[in-house]
Amino acid sequence: MAWALAAAAGLAALLVGGPFVFFNVIEGKAPARLTLPPAATAGAGVRRGPRGPLDGTWSVAPGSEAGYRVPEVLFGQHHTAVGRTDRVTGSLVISGTTVTAADFTVDVASIRSDQASRDAQFRGYIMETYRYRDARFRLVRPIRFATVPAEGAPLSETATGDLSMRGVSRLVTFTLRAEWTASGIAVDAGIPVVFSRWHIPNPSFAVARVGGSGVVEVLLRLARAPG
Repeated sequence: MAWALAAAAGLAALLVGGPFVFFNVIEGKAPARLTLPPAATAGAGVRRGPRGPLDGTWSVAPGSEAGYRVPEVLFGQHHTAVGRTDRVTGSLVISGTTVTAADFTVDVASIRSDQASRDAQFRGYIMETYRYRDARFRLVRPIRFATVPAEGAPLSETATGDLSMRGVSRLVTFTLRAEWTASGIAVDAGIPVVFSRWHIPNPSFAVARVGGSGVVEVLLRLARAPG
C-alpha cells in the first residue's frame, strides 16, 4: 500500500509540477510580440523631416517575419505558443500620402515554433500545408495618412483587407504601426483571428487546451523596389 501511495503522489506531482517546470524552467518565456525594431525607433527623439516623397513600390526586404501567437493551457499551466518564419514576400504601393495597394504572402509551411511535435501538428491536421502552403493578405481599402511622416516618427493607422488561410478568405480590419527609417519602411501588425472563420480545427485534447482564437503577427521591413 505504501508504494502505491508513493507512486500516486509522484504521479500527482508530475502532473501538477511537470508542466510548470517545462514551461517556466526548460522552455522559458514565449518570444515577445513582433514590433517595430529598436533600430527603427532609436532616432525618434531627433524627428528629422521627410527625406523626399514616399511615392512608388516598396518590397519586402530581409529581416521581415510573420507567424502566430496562440494561448495554451496544459495541466492548468498557461503558456503562449509562438511560431514564425522569415519567408515573407510581397509589396505595397504609395502615392502621395496614401497606400493604394498592398499584397503579401507568407509561406505557412515554413513556420516553426520551439516544439517539433507542435510544428508537425500545425503543418498537418491544423493548417494542412500540403494543400494550402501559403497565407495571403491583400489590401482592399486605401490607407490614407494625413501627412508624409518624419523619419523616426511612428504612425498608427487602420488597414482592411482579405486574409486568406487554409483555402478560406475573410475580410479583416486591424491596426498597424508604420515608421519611415533610414533604411526604408518598417511596419508591424497583430491581426486577431477566430480559427473557426477560416475552418481551422482546434487541436485541444484531454490535458491540453488551445483557445479558439489567436493573433497573426507581422513585422515587415520594406525597401524601395528597383526601377
